[in-house]
Amino acid sequence: MKWAIVGFLILSVLHIHFRGKVRLPIGRQLFDHSSFMAPINIFMHLFSRVPSTPYIPVREFPELAVLQENWPVIREEALKLIELKKIKASEENNDAGFNSFFKTGWKRFYLKWYDASHPSAARLCPKTHALLAGIPSIKAAMFAELPPGAKLNLHRDPFAGSIRYHLGLATPNDDRCFIEVDGVRHSWRDGQPVIFDETYLHWAENASSSDRVILFCDVERPMRYRWTQAVNRWLGRTMMTAAASPNETGDQIGLVSKLFRISHVMGQYRRRYKAWNKTAYKVTKVGLIVGLAAAIYYI
Repeated sequence: MKWAIVGFLILSVLHIHFRGKVRLPIGRQLFDHSSFMAPINIFMHLFSRVPSTPYIPVREFPELAVLQENWPVIREEALKLIELKKIKASEENNDAGFNSFFKTGWKRFYLKWYDASHPSAARLCPKTHALLAGIPSIKAAMFAELPPGAKLNLHRDPFAGSIRYHLGLATPNDDRCFIEVDGVRHSWRDGQPVIFDETYLHWAENASSSDRVILFCDVERPMRYRWTQAVNRWLGRTMMTAAASPNETGDQIGLVSKLFRISHVMGQYRRRYKAWNKTAYKVTKVGLIVGLAAAIYYI
């Protein structure tokens, strides 16, 4: 039984690693968060009802057409938030999902995050909030800002239960501002949507001289059967809600984001150790992971 579990874990990681044309170095892949989520994500990919391609035709999600139809209204509320300086990085290291993005200037304002409560979104963006509330398949949404010179490094998002939707609001309309998914580039344009599978490796850059603001949504992945859809919905509700991060006081903070504040402090010591001796750091990292795997196996 244990060997069957180990075999399935290895198969899951290999599935994630070899999915798509672009791959991480195997050493990085072994310790990437996508490997730890691989057993769940192989289930999502296996029973997915949408094409297993980096980009997915927008027509596969007809319920999202209302967002494109109302993009000027959504844009107006986003630009107002920028004036108020409400689209911003986490100020207290309590955003577990996107903390690494803040390093180069990426900013966000949450409009919705699974079952978490964000009263600030309803108050400051009533029209956009109402539009999103009318689309049950949208599980998370935010305004995302990528300033000139910003770059998001190559990565996979951890949970395959959703599909990513971007709608250009105030973009440079310039090919130097783009996202690249599994080696294929897309440049944002005002009023134009794009849908992609965020579990393929992707990265983004704004090499233009203008800001980029988009509506960023996680749409529930359509599954083949009712029971697989129910499993996906339950996992999203339990795991992803726990990663909720606030825009301001009064918004809900999930347990994972609360714990992340502690791990962020510990991470400062980890980075100092790495800077002191990279070889010792790597040996310690491998030793801890092997020790944890052995402990789980022998339980």
